Amino acid sequence: MTHALAGCHIGLITASASRLGGGVAEAVVNQAAMIRDQGGTATVFALRDDAAEEDRHRFGPTPVCLADVTGPRQIGYAPGLDLALRSHDVDCLHLHGIWMYPSAAASNWAKRTGRPYFISPHGMLDPWITRRGRWKKALARAFYERPSWRRATALHALSRREADDVAQACGRTDSIIIPNAGPECMPSTTAAHRTAIPDSTVIYIGRIHAKKNLLALVSGWLRARRPAGSRLVIAGWGEAHAVEELQAAIRRCDGSIEFIGPAHGKEKTALLERGLFMILPSHSEGLPMAILEAWACGMPAIMTAQCNLAEGFAAGAALECGHDPAAIARALEQGFALDAQAWTRMSQAALGLAAGPFSATEVAARWATVYALAVRGHRS
Repeated sequence: MTHALAGCHIGLITASASRLGGGVAEAVVNQAAMIRDQGGTATVFALRDDAAEEDRHRFGPTPVCLADVTGPRQIGYAPGLDLALRSHDVDCLHLHGIWMYPSAAASNWAKRTGRPYFISPHGMLDPWITRRGRWKKALARAFYERPSWRRATALHALSRREADDVAQACGRTDSIIIPNAGPECMPSTTAAHRTAIPDSTVIYIGRIHAKKNLLALVSGWLRARRPAGSRLVIAGWGEAHAVEELQAAIRRCDGSIEFIGPAHGKEKTALLERGLFMILPSHSEGLPMAILEAWACGMPAIMTAQCNLAEGFAAGAALECGHDPAAIARALEQGFALDAQAWTRMSQAALGLAAGPFSATEVAARWATVYALAVRGHRS
C-alpha cells in the first residue's frame, strides 16, 4: 500500500451503489478501493435501491450511507443525502453520474464548504444521451446542474471524446482525463489458457437499454455467416419493457441466442473466461467496464467507436463495428474468420492494455495525485 492519500477523507456520491447502477456503480467500487489502497479514507453516499443492502459488502470496509428516495426514482430526491454529507467531515467530494438529485446535494455541499469537488459524468453528457428526455434535462440544468458544474474544482472525462462533450455542454475546457481502471488481469494459468482459441461464443454483459443497441445486435447476429454451434449469450438487466422487447426479438430467432439475465460474481467470471469476443455495439458510452473486464481476462472486443476505447483498435485488441445490423454482421464475420494465431495476438493485446494504461495501479496513482493536490491546496 502507498500512502499518497494519508490523512485524506474522500466522499464518493452517486445515484446507485449497487448492481442496478451498472458501470457507474462498478467505477465507484473501484474508486473506493483505490482510495483505501493509497492510504486514504473513503465514504460512499448513494440513493437506496432494491439491491443496495445486498451489494453493500462489495465496498469492503468503506462505509456506505444510503438515503431513501421521496417521489419519482428518476429524479431521486433524497434530503437524507444532505444530512449524511453534513454529518461526515469529508475533505473532498467526488460526484459520479449526473441528472439526478445527488448532483444537487453535492453542489450544495460544495457551496457550503468551499472544499474540492469533482464531477465524473460517466458519458452522461454524450450528445446521444442529452438528446433524450430533453425537458427533464433542461429542468435539471436550470435548477442544479449548471451551478454544480460551475462549483466543481474540475470535471473528469474518461476520454478525449468525453472532454469535448463536457466542453460543449458545460463550457469548461479544463477536464481531467483519466480512464476507468479495469480489474486486475487474471492469473497466469488463465492467461495461458487463452493461447487456445475458445469456441464460437460471443458475450454481451451490461444494461438492457436502447443505447446499447441490442436489437440491432440480434438482427446482425442472424445476418452473419457463423460457424456451426456459434452462440450469442446476452447477460444483463434493465427496465421490464426493454427486457421484454429483447426477449421477444430473441424468441423469433434460430435458437443460437440466449438471454440469461444478470450475471455477477462467479457467473460473470465464467462468461468472461469462455468467450471468443465481448461485443458492445453501443450508441453511447462513457468508458465501458465490460470491455475492460473482458480485456483483463484476455478476451478481445467487437465494439463501436462510441465506446471511447480507441486504444483497443490501435493495439489490435478490438474490432470496430457500426450500429446497423449489416455492419454488426460484417464485424462478427471478421471475428469468426480469425485463425488461432490471429485471435491469440488479439488476446495478448487485450491483456497488455489491461495491465498497462487501464491497470488499477496506473489509474490509482493518477487519481491520488489529483486528490492530494486538491486537498492539500485547500488546507494551505
